[in-house]
Amino acid sequence: MLAIVCPGQGSQKPGFLSPWLELPGLRDRLEWLSQAADVDLLTHGTVSDEATIKDTAVAQPLIVGAALLVLPALFGADTQTHPTLTPALDGVGVAAGHSVGEIAAAAAAGVLSTPDAMGFVRVRGAGMAQASAVTPTGMSAVMGGDPQQVADTLARHGLTPANMNGAGQVVAAGTMEQLAALTDDPPAKTRVIPLSVAGAFHTHHMEPAITELTTFAVGLEPHDSSIPLISNRDGEVVTGGQEVLDRLVAQVGRPVRWDLCMDRLVELGVTAMIELPPSGTLVGLAKRGMKGVQTLALRTPDDLEAARDLIEQHA
Repeated sequence: MLAIVCPGQGSQKPGFLSPWLELPGLRDRLEWLSQAADVDLLTHGTVSDEATIKDTAVAQPLIVGAALLVLPALFGADTQTHPTLTPALDGVGVAAGHSVGEIAAAAAAGVLSTPDAMGFVRVRGAGMAQASAVTPTGMSAVMGGDPQQVADTLARHGLTPANMNGAGQVVAAGTMEQLAALTDDPPAKTRVIPLSVAGAFHTHHMEPAITELTTFAVGLEPHDSSIPLISNRDGEVVTGGQEVLDRLVAQVGRPVRWDLCMDRLVELGVTAMIELPPSGTLVGLAKRGMKGVQTLALRTPDDLEAARDLIEQHA
């Protein structure tokens, strides 16, 4: 069984979309995605610097747009003639996305149209950026250590375990003062790594963004998923369109349980996983948490042949 997964915020890197625009039709498609998101993804994916694409209002549409840009190239859709085409995921058994990547996964599975997905992520990114501006907040990855001791240390510092990523990684979220205290007083046998995000996502700090998303989502018409989707909330399989949309809205203020998503992928019998751009993070977690599953990080067009071979072998 083949899984397609989409990464979350912090995975973006300056210029990462430049190689993809050499493929026929993808520049036009990126311009169309930019219009749908009302964000200049062409500039931000090619020449904008690291500080610019760290901005939540930029990073989130850029990450979702990147996944939806590359899908047609992977599945052979004709973007040269039809730049707005989003292909069916022929042969894919299951899809999932980490945090904002879950929007890309939902669009790929047909729950949201591509324009609706880009509008949704625009509102999400802008709302979360505004919420982050109220109080200086951030996130840090805690690598290794005893799980209970990590949990106790985060609680002592008033931090939220916002991402439970499995493979010995927990992402802590809170105020910058709380994160500084964690750096000075970490759990035993851990590394604390500040992340390139601009807020305490998936915590109570994001409540204002949920209100805006709830209002926006009322105007959307979700469809049932064409393939099973694994939910960040609890690792459950979800296919009903309205339930997927409701979970996407609530996800902003809830912890991401990627550990449970990986457990579910293994339980379903996934044998191979392709991570869409900006890729690498989820493949890294899978190599530690999904032993025996073949993985491929789709970084540039040079990876397309290997990705198609993986689809042929495991679809």
